[in-house]
Amino acid sequence: MGIGELDREAHVPEVTGAGAAPRTLAEALRARGDEGLAALLRARPDLLSPVPNDLTQLATRAGTRGSVVRALERLDRFALQTAEALAVAPDPAPYPVLLALLTGDEGGPEIEAALPGAVAALREQALVWGEDDRLRLVRTARELLAPSAQHPSPTGLGPTVAEATAGMSPGRVQEIIATAGLTATHDPVSAVAALTELFTDRARMGALLDEASPEALSVLDRLVWGPPYGEVTANPAPPVQWLRDRGLLLPVSARTMVLPREVALHLRGGRAHRAPEPVAPVVGVAREYRPQVVDSTAAGQAYATLATVEELLKSWHQGGPQVLRAGGMAVRDLKRTATALDVTEQLAAFWLELCFGAGLLASDGEADERYAPTPAYDDWLDLPPAERWARLVAPWLMATRVAGLVGGADAKGRTLAALGPDLDRAPAPEVRHRVLELLATLPPGAAADPETLFARLRWERPLRGTTQAGPPRPTTGTGTATRGAAASEDAPTATPDASVPDPGLPTDLRSRLARWTLAEAELLGLTGRGALAAPARALLNLPLAEAAAPADHGGRVELSVAAGRAATLLAPLLPEAVDHVLLQADLTAVAPGPLRRPLADALAVLADVESKGGATVYRFTPGSVRRALDSGRSASDLHDFLTAHSRTPVPQPLAYLIDDVARKHGHLRIGAASAYVRCDDDTVLGEILADKRSAALGLRRLAPTVLAAQTDPASLLEGLRSMGYAPAAESAEGDVLITRADAYRTPARTAPVPVPDGPPAPDTTLLGAAVKAIRAGDRAATAVRKEPATPVTAAGGLPRTSAAETLATVQAAAMTGSAVWIGYVNAEGTASQRVIAPVRVEGGFVTGYDHTADEVRTYPLHRITGVAELADDQV
Repeated sequence: MGIGELDREAHVPEVTGAGAAPRTLAEALRARGDEGLAALLRARPDLLSPVPNDLTQLATRAGTRGSVVRALERLDRFALQTAEALAVAPDPAPYPVLLALLTGDEGGPEIEAALPGAVAALREQALVWGEDDRLRLVRTARELLAPSAQHPSPTGLGPTVAEATAGMSPGRVQEIIATAGLTATHDPVSAVAALTELFTDRARMGALLDEASPEALSVLDRLVWGPPYGEVTANPAPPVQWLRDRGLLLPVSARTMVLPREVALHLRGGRAHRAPEPVAPVVGVAREYRPQVVDSTAAGQAYATLATVEELLKSWHQGGPQVLRAGGMAVRDLKRTATALDVTEQLAAFWLELCFGAGLLASDGEADERYAPTPAYDDWLDLPPAERWARLVAPWLMATRVAGLVGGADAKGRTLAALGPDLDRAPAPEVRHRVLELLATLPPGAAADPETLFARLRWERPLRGTTQAGPPRPTTGTGTATRGAAASEDAPTATPDASVPDPGLPTDLRSRLARWTLAEAELLGLTGRGALAAPARALLNLPLAEAAAPADHGGRVELSVAAGRAATLLAPLLPEAVDHVLLQADLTAVAPGPLRRPLADALAVLADVESKGGATVYRFTPGSVRRALDSGRSASDLHDFLTAHSRTPVPQPLAYLIDDVARKHGHLRIGAASAYVRCDDDTVLGEILADKRSAALGLRRLAPTVLAAQTDPASLLEGLRSMGYAPAAESAEGDVLITRADAYRTPARTAPVPVPDGPPAPDTTLLGAAVKAIRAGDRAATAVRKEPATPVTAAGGLPRTSAAETLATVQAAAMTGSAVWIGYVNAEGTASQRVIAPVRVEGGFVTGYDHTADEVRTYPLHRITGVAELADDQV
């Protein structure tokens, strides 16, 4: 594959000697140890897909635009500011020059202390290479960060004098030289150099600006921090004309002027950035609580989470709302769900996405596709409460689906639906982890100040989730003829450093994800009153006794093990489940705590929940009793159930209610004709026909005890129940159909798979193997070969020798134990070059140790294009 201009810095045919300064990025990587290469591949895992053949290919790949953009997005603010300063510095830049661009004339102890670490981080990620006296930014990074008319620099600086005068006529350059008081020269290059020297000389530049009027200085003040461009007319105002004549403003086009970089740096006091940020913002403490209060509050929220999930999925036992054709729930169905849960629509979307992400909810895949609980929901219900909680929060922590986006619009203006597509955001898991880890750095029981936490996140990843600005638009009014000197008031206003965040509410994706994370963590019980709870620390594999720095992601234990530890810590904090209720004479039952699973399921069928809180109140109604009878229970079963689980005697009104409903239950029978009603008492059927409310059912008498209907059995059941009857459905054989609340489930479904945020981080084993393979390939690629006695042709860089010469050379190498360089074409037609040490040649095959693959391999002789001996110092 050919190498373009972009990759030129990665290539050089020779290898520098020991101790020599590297001339290319490939040489700089070659000088690294194995740990250094492993650190590069760990920081930039995209370089491993696939594993590079050698260090030259690794350097080339590290300089591609996509890879460099990903690496820049993962820099913290100060490392990014360091790279931006290098982009406007001379190439190469000595370390003192870089330091001066960041500290300016006033200096900065914090910057001086932090800069070596920032340069080391850039070197580790192969964005910067070279010794301290010749620091070089990778070409692609310089192109991305350097200022231009089409791509503004985050520093707010413009082009250099040499760049701005590149298309200027020599006569105009001489006019500027003369007006500035410099010696005239007929060489445009020396003239530009003299002007640059003037602008970089602090004393002479200060004397020149002392001659400027206040209006001219005001124009410069408006441009100094960027954008450095402004529009002018053919007859600019005197202050602007004075600046143009002396080269303090240089023309970019007929209507646009620019402030040269050297002039801006002088006005800034030598600083490339308005506000360098060498130190990460400290996460502030909003309020402190006792850790026990935090844990108990979080446990209460965790219990409420379990209750909400059960209530939501229980209401969908017979099938939930339909799936939209484009996927997801309709807005009206989301509103119904929110009303049923007594929450906002946004909060209802969160609970739906939580169940979906945990694999408890899915679509059934039928022709009339609907949402319903999955079989995993039944297994989830059988777990202890703490383990059920862990099964919810662990998938939430790793999910890329973002409930907070529901109700917004996608790139095409379409509304994003709950449970629908396009809700995945790859950075979500990393943001959730980081928010919780930052909370863990505070003392136990301390709630973070949200704004300082968001500021810290923006400092750590200033480019993640932000929208890149377009090219700078020249602002108007730098000099209009009608306004004269007052035109300087309309000069471009100063624009803040692009790397400084807007102090208002954050609108970038990363900050919104952080806000949603704080709210969702409180709902789930990971935090209590804004402070991190002990179970959440266990989930993150963090120390529990005291605040500590975030754990290394590479050393994080398996999430399932951490979730088990979190459940163990949460279990003692949850309320004890009870196995009894208190029946009252007003047809209600009070549960003094969370009910054990069999009792809770049975009571949910027999009664309706009236209120929740510390104690749950259930109400018995004719409809709820009929529901229990429909599930296959008899009146005596219900009496025995209440007697066994009530600490108070069964009230007489409740006993009468059960007996009365049971006496009527099943008296009417409904089956499929399309539907029919039969009853042994023909007077009851006569009452139904005479009732005006039955007109919509289309009933007619077929026999004294049978009515036929023009509606389906389900609608007929509902219609007669709304009229006050208690019909029962029957099968074709005449048996009563028993319906259960948990009868409908989707087929087995897997939880949605998170969308990866780039290639996965490689483990230690993969890194070691990759470094070993790259080293071996590099040794083969850089091995020095002997010049053959007779010229050989090389097609595609592979040696070409005759079959006899190839056989003789490898046989000789096998006898002497030396290594040779071969060209090889595999069965797929892929050509490669390798260094092998032959040990056996027989049967048309050569077997030897392949230095490139670092293993013993066998090659067919007819696939070897040619062979060459290595130089004596390479053997």
